[in-house]
Amino acid sequence: MKALLRSFVAEILAHLARAVITKYQPMIVMVTGSVGKTSTKDAVAAALSTTYDLRASEKSYNTEFGVPFTIFGAQNPWNSVTAWIGVVHRALALVFMTRAYPQLLVLEVGADRPGDLAKILRIVTPDAVVVTHLPNVPVHVEAYASPRAVHEEEFAPAYALPDGAPLILSCDDGHALKMAEKLPVEVFSFGFTKGADVEIMNPEPYLSGNTVTGMKATVITDGTSYPLIVTGALGRPQLYAPAAALALAKGLGISVEEALKALKAYVPPPGRARLLSGVNGSTLIDDSYNASPAAVVESLSALALMKGGRKIAVLGDMLELGRYSVEEHERLGKEVAKSVDVLVAVGARSQVVASAARAAGLKEDMVHEHTKSPEAAEALLGLVQEGDLVLIKGSQGMRMERIVARLLEDQKDTDKLVRQETEWLLIK
Repeated sequence: MKALLRSFVAEILAHLARAVITKYQPMIVMVTGSVGKTSTKDAVAAALSTTYDLRASEKSYNTEFGVPFTIFGAQNPWNSVTAWIGVVHRALALVFMTRAYPQLLVLEVGADRPGDLAKILRIVTPDAVVVTHLPNVPVHVEAYASPRAVHEEEFAPAYALPDGAPLILSCDDGHALKMAEKLPVEVFSFGFTKGADVEIMNPEPYLSGNTVTGMKATVITDGTSYPLIVTGALGRPQLYAPAAALALAKGLGISVEEALKALKAYVPPPGRARLLSGVNGSTLIDDSYNASPAAVVESLSALALMKGGRKIAVLGDMLELGRYSVEEHERLGKEVAKSVDVLVAVGARSQVVASAARAAGLKEDMVHEHTKSPEAAEALLGLVQEGDLVLIKGSQGMRMERIVARLLEDQKDTDKLVRQETEWLLIK
């Protein structure tokens, strides 16, 4: 019954969203991929904000429900009947009355199950697409026949592009480049690979005084070099989002100078390697939004960039990996042993990480195992010392942001964390 109701509501939302798109005809930019979608969507919105009157998906509204909410300019109504009535009323007003409407929509789109993106593409099709990254073992792979099937799903918006439209790809992503080869589109690339249309060079931590406050690099496009600075978050992946936005700006005929100026307003979203002050004079790298094998390895690389006290990795289970789960958690344990001083493993699957890390040489007394995030948080309060650098990462279902919240030096910083809405906080 619940599934039937969900399908019925989704169909109503889809019908109304199609009507709104048909009436107002905004330009549609879709952001897809396995990792980095929300950061890239936010960077794209910032880069284009001075050129277009635009609206971007809030947070990670990337489903058959979230995309219509963005099209309507509505908040997630959760379980409030009154709020759902408000969403429908807003949609009907857009359809049957003439209202001011954005010139451009930046839509983040995602998939948990086969066919999810097909549902979204029946609602709206793109005029430009940004593909972030298609890793070898993507998140949600347990729901698909193979990693290749996930790649095909996430690349679907690119297949829906009209001839000659801009397709933005990472030059470091062999999967995406191969899939784009025969498409009749105009490809604009970004990444660390030499020859990318927007090439990132010399990435390193950005210092404010003696404190690491972000990342900096040089980007090269059309033979000209420009400085690129991202504050508030750490790691090479933080540079991908603005670089992708610059590549899209090129595809839309916007000058690099104008896009870079607009990108000064870009702030990495919560839970994506955000730098925060922790208890006992520690520094937290809050990467608690979600986790996949590729993303965790990048997070460990970001931790390695920091100088100071002990490097502590607090890692929760990576979920939805299916038959790849044991193999990938073992691989992660070996990576952990190379780069951290202390491992705090959270969850049943992360016991595999702990075992692999011990086998790879991490000392027994430097490995701590906990079942759930609240238990781990309490233990960490007594473990973290002055100068420690603490990375917190895990899949959404592990609720690792609860650990971050307990370790904050200033509880006012909870507004910088993911999943702080009342509806999330009530979930046990």
